[in-house]
Amino acid sequence: MYYVSKRLEISSAHSLHLSYESKCEAMHGHNWIVIVHCRSAVLNEDGMVTDFTRIKKDISGKLDHRNLNEVFDFNPTAENIARWICDHVENCYKVEIWESENNKAIYERD
Repeated sequence: MYYVSKRLEISSAHSLHLSYESKCEAMHGHNWIVIVHCRSAVLNEDGMVTDFTRIKKDISGKLDHRNLNEVFDFNPTAENIARWICDHVENCYKVEIWESENNKAIYERD
């Protein structure tokens, strides 16, 4: 099995729709740290699991310097964003996403 990981830094804003009162309901921004983990038993025709440049384009190109509420049709929590990233990157099986130094969400396929 081959494994690759790509670390990205993304700046974006969001507001959360919650079932309780929270300051996160107001628009606010984060400098997200995202680590995308990919794996494959075979390499593609270029000798790669997934091209690092393609990962950056697919994720940073869609999320960096954006209002995530305008990008997604779901509540843009760190958990939901991690799953979306995993679903949109070839061979991705796990995503780690920090919205701050102390707050991290992980999504991993079963």
